Amino acid sequence: MTSPEEFARLQSAMSRAVKAHWKAFLFEGILLVILGIAALILPPLASLAITIFLGWMFLISGIGGLVVTFWARNMPGFWWSLISAALAVLAGMVLLARPMQAVLTLTIVLGAYFLAEGVATIMYALEHRRELTGRWSWLLISGLVDIVISFLVITGLPSSAEWAIGILVGVNLLFGGATLIGISLAARNSNT
Repeated sequence: MTSPEEFARLQSAMSRAVKAHWKAFLFEGILLVILGIAALILPPLASLAITIFLGWMFLISGIGGLVVTFWARNMPGFWWSLISAALAVLAGMVLLARPMQAVLTLTIVLGAYFLAEGVATIMYALEHRRELTGRWSWLLISGLVDIVISFLVITGLPSSAEWAIGILVGVNLLFGGATLIGISLAARNSNT
């Protein structure tokens, strides 16, 4: 466990680091906002770009996994590691070979994820409504929003595949960028 003094020291060090590098955080925030707006303007292109990016990530990580697995072939779990790496290579090749079909598949997975996340968040909120002193309602609302998003994505298939990934990633980038801009400007103006 971290003592309150250690926590305060860590928090102070983080504040100094953000203040010292506020311009980098501002630049990153602006870049994320621009990418988020672009994804919101062209969601089908963003969905396709994300699918291709994921394909390359799986392919490269799978090849790296194969290399490491063969390098350490005497280690326990060799076959499981080999299967895992081969599956990553296969997933990457499928995403890259048929990116438009992969967008549809990823959209289905995204819809299922939001449904599961919404149900889990609602259950968490209901179980903790006494301990969270009123804040549990925010969790409940978050879970309901997740379920609504899931409903919109799943019932809109296959046409929702064109926009769902791009819009959701765009919104995420926009809010993440705005947060970084706010943090950087607050750090620039702070007196500590």
